[in-house]
Amino acid sequence: MKNIDSSFRVRYAETDQMGVVHHANYPVYLESARITWLDNLGISYKKLEQDGVMLPVYDLQLTYVKPAYFDDIITVKVSLREAPGVKIIFDYKLYNQHEELLTKAATTLIFVDAKTRKPIRCPKPIFDIIMK
Repeated sequence: MKNIDSSFRVRYAETDQMGVVHHANYPVYLESARITWLDNLGISYKKLEQDGVMLPVYDLQLTYVKPAYFDDIITVKVSLREAPGVKIIFDYKLYNQHEELLTKAATTLIFVDAKTRKPIRCPKPIFDIIMK
């Protein structure tokens, strides 16, 4: 499956008094990396929603291996675990600028019809792009 990397610098506001990234920031990091992953494939998350498809997070798993600190450069490696159906599962590995593994994560999102709020299969045009 396609792997995409994205990087960012840890901001001071994202850390606690010890200078360590607070755990509540990691879901935001994952979301940003996931949207970048879609963008790199030519899939606009905004357009997906405008077309009536929502992708709520169903499950989030995080394993903190080492802390990230203020001013670290974090690289998030995103990969798709399997072909999407009703759900789409992403795996993530976060590294610092020294290439040390900091965090392993996974998210499961469900394709949902925006009007009915019912699960749907991955729309064929999106499936075709992802699986190309």
